[in-house]
Amino acid sequence: MKDKVVIVTGASSGIGRATAALFAQNGAKVVAVGRNQKDLDELRSSLPKSAGEVKIQLADVREHSQIDRMVVETVDSFGHIDVLVNSAGILKGGNIEDTSLDDWDKMMTVNLRSVFYLTQKCVPHITENTGNIVNVSSVAGTRAFPNVLAYCVSKAAVDQFTRCIALELAAKGIRANSVNPGVVVTNLHSRGGMAEDAYEAFLERSKETHPLGRPGTADEIAELIYFLASDKASWITGGNYSIDGGRALTCAR
Repeated sequence: MKDKVVIVTGASSGIGRATAALFAQNGAKVVAVGRNQKDLDELRSSLPKSAGEVKIQLADVREHSQIDRMVVETVDSFGHIDVLVNSAGILKGGNIEDTSLDDWDKMMTVNLRSVFYLTQKCVPHITENTGNIVNVSSVAGTRAFPNVLAYCVSKAAVDQFTRCIALELAAKGIRANSVNPGVVVTNLHSRGGMAEDAYEAFLERSKETHPLGRPGTADEIAELIYFLASDKASWITGGNYSIDGGRALTCAR
């Protein structure tokens, strides 16, 4: 991965942050995309001196003009793009009866529309270096869960999007895969409005709903993303890979 140029969205926290750090630690030039300057600065300062260069890009993936700017500035700075990791995502609870149109639109915009548009803008550059794309989906993309309707639908769409672009881009040598985590200890749920005590109970419950007996860590997900982006996965494309402690194997409970 040394000197390869990698864009990681959602890099200010959670899976995105762990992924950006792992790529940089292995010598990649990382464009860390997020909305929190302080968190992105902390990411960069936490890395060893031997890490690859990290360029911070303050950008809101809901705004197509900011995506345009970020891609242009990446190419201006590094000359090309090798890997795109679409990790930015939001979660908001709600079922078919109480999900507001506003919440539906917000999740579709961040979780799906931004993935489509950023990928579309990066493909010409990724093609030049025969790079690849890794999308962060969810176990909720493969299984139905109550009271997270819009989130489930958005992640299922990410999986199908991944399969479609893998087929369309294969002739160019571009690979595309997605990862489908179970419950991972991040701030995703708290940012979605879950109270601290409810989140603690949720994590405790995850010990029962995940056959391996615990929620996952962002570092574990980052390792799979890194593998799929590496040359060791050179014959892997169009896959949606569960990394969920066995959660997808169980019925709703």
